[in-house]
Amino acid sequence: MNNNHLTEILFSNLELSDAILKGLKDAEFHHCTPIQNKTLPLALRGVDVAGQAQTGTGKTAAFLLATFQHLINDEADLDEEEEDDDYDAYDTDDAVELAQVEKVIAKPIKNKVTQYPRAIILAPTRELAIQIHKDALLLSKRLNLSFALIYGGTDYQKQLTKVKSNVDIIIGTPGRIIDFYRQNAFSLNYIQVMVLDEADRMFDLGFIKDIRFLLRRMPAPETRLNMLFSATLSYKVTELAYEHMNNPVLVKIETEEVTSKAINQSAYCPANDQKIPLLLGILKHEQPQRSIIFVNTKRCAEELDATLNANGYKTAALSGDVPQEKRQKLLLSFQQNEISLLIATDVAARGLHIPNVSHVFNYDLPQDVEDYVHRIGRTARFGASGEAISFICEDYAYSMPDIEEFIGQKIPVKAIDKELLADFIKPERRPREFKPAQRPKRPPHSKPKAPALAPGNPQ
Repeated sequence: MNNNHLTEILFSNLELSDAILKGLKDAEFHHCTPIQNKTLPLALRGVDVAGQAQTGTGKTAAFLLATFQHLINDEADLDEEEEDDDYDAYDTDDAVELAQVEKVIAKPIKNKVTQYPRAIILAPTRELAIQIHKDALLLSKRLNLSFALIYGGTDYQKQLTKVKSNVDIIIGTPGRIIDFYRQNAFSLNYIQVMVLDEADRMFDLGFIKDIRFLLRRMPAPETRLNMLFSATLSYKVTELAYEHMNNPVLVKIETEEVTSKAINQSAYCPANDQKIPLLLGILKHEQPQRSIIFVNTKRCAEELDATLNANGYKTAALSGDVPQEKRQKLLLSFQQNEISLLIATDVAARGLHIPNVSHVFNYDLPQDVEDYVHRIGRTARFGASGEAISFICEDYAYSMPDIEEFIGQKIPVKAIDKELLADFIKPERRPREFKPAQRPKRPPHSKPKAPALAPGNPQ
């Protein structure tokens, strides 16, 4: 990994507390990335930010650090008010009796009490929420902050119990957060920081009504710090920002480059029956340490998973209907190199930070041009380099012109040599269970009708 993705700006040059800086040092974070350099000075001064940057450029750390510092500042303000009131209580006339002085001191200093939760971070997918929570725990080790991780699919009662406690920051997906809110498990009346990550994905997944539901129940935008991050600041995302934020500053990083220069993009044009032998040939030739293979359907993921396993590769298939607990186990196995190949539909295209993914394969070209960008963004993260290899097959070839127009460049197409097409073992198919056909049940007490007589036949 190189440090070309970093700026010369040190975190120690920013208005961050000593505790936060120590946490950054523990995590071996010293220099800012461009998005951190542009957004943190604004957010640390309380200015709302709508940021656009490529995936894997440090957006998560940017909004987490700003959130932490804002909450620390609020605690400091409260402590100062308490000290001032405490001093005033002792500054009394000598004629006041001691009992009266004690009564004044014993009286609650102020009605202002810290209310919870104080911040909320919204993410479009469970995987992204889990990753944000993981990064938050890493960067807040020196801070006295508590978190609730809220997402659907698992741990309902456990999450409900956690969010009912006095947590500082809620991190989660909109659906379950709204579920718990409607049960009065927590209040949105005291939110001081609101973060919306992957805003464009929120629109794609149909969450925008849920987002507006939550934002309208928080304090007024001008009374809180608001941060929005997105891979693309489209018109609808910008409109959302101006509707629910306080005059946000738009920050765009490398808008002229939709994809990272660190990703070497290439493509092949196989016939449908060449896709599997071509993939196996490339895997044998490249020998990637860790790869993600993207497909468009669950059925394709399952068939490819069976084929690769039959040919000696340790793989796992990740699609939308995989239970959350199993999904997390698969991702953990992938991160720990117990699985070398992850086959995934677009459910895994965003929100996953898996280090050292050297190759991304578009076994099926995506039908949405933005999904192409997010897929290949799983490699070449935080300054590393990576390979993105796409198959322009018979079924999805029509997507390539739109992809090239969107990213503003031509993807080089390589010739398919015969040596690159590997022999492979077909997986054994499980025989389908035989179920004898059942005759339709006749209604009770009904009699079969007599067959109709042909015209002219005698009775």
